[in-house]
Amino acid sequence: MKRFLMIIVPIILVVIVLVGVHMYFNNVHNFNLYVFNAGKADSALLTYKDKTIIIDCGEKEFFNTLDKKLKKSNIETIDYLIITHFDKDHVGGAAKLISRYKIGNIYQTNTTKESEEYTNFVQAINKKNITPITVKGDMNIDIDDLHIVINGPDKIYGVDESNNSSLITSIKYKNKSYLFMGDALNERMKDYISTHDGKYNIIKFPHHGDYMKQDEKLIEKYNPKGVIVSSNYIDDKLKELIDSKKLTLYYTNDADAYKFEEA
Repeated sequence: MKRFLMIIVPIILVVIVLVGVHMYFNNVHNFNLYVFNAGKADSALLTYKDKTIIIDCGEKEFFNTLDKKLKKSNIETIDYLIITHFDKDHVGGAAKLISRYKIGNIYQTNTTKESEEYTNFVQAINKKNITPITVKGDMNIDIDDLHIVINGPDKIYGVDESNNSSLITSIKYKNKSYLFMGDALNERMKDYISTHDGKYNIIKFPHHGDYMKQDEKLIEKYNPKGVIVSSNYIDDKLKELIDSKKLTLYYTNDADAYKFEEA
């Protein structure tokens, strides 16, 4: 019996250690946020426990990159798909994503924009009998310690209707917070800033590095530590503003993806 124990106990201990190491490296981070290099386009992936959230899908060519990431992560279901607006650099890859993955809820804005990419999106949701949720005002998604608020406009803007219709997404997890501004322009930004409080660690700035009058108010209101620009370009005025506030600047084109993770 003693000899048996001398053999079996070390084996059990080795197994426990190996299982622990596997769990550590695979599950230490409950919250994983990836902001992809989609060119001058937007796409982000958030995984939390067994839930998957995608914000925008880049242009249609970007789907292959997104598909590889999802397969590598063994993701088969997109629980929440947020399409901030229907410009092709945000909705382009959505049709293939919807066609090839199980989809839970889709959130969209109140303004359409005719294009091949939008037509493909509509055909894909119709084929799967999915009715998107058009967001007006705030819509909450709460999953344990993860709190997401999607804000949609309650009106049609007379200037650049598509970009100004952008859904704006707030993500808060424990003591970390992220704000995705879609491609909101001055009119939409002004309305959001005037009605929403809070502080954010990272803000994904709207419209690929272009400068807008509301940019400084956005920074002053939400006091971020870092700014994401979905491009390799940034307007000189915006760069000067970010530098003057001593914020970390992330260009999506500088990496395959920026990863923000929390235990």
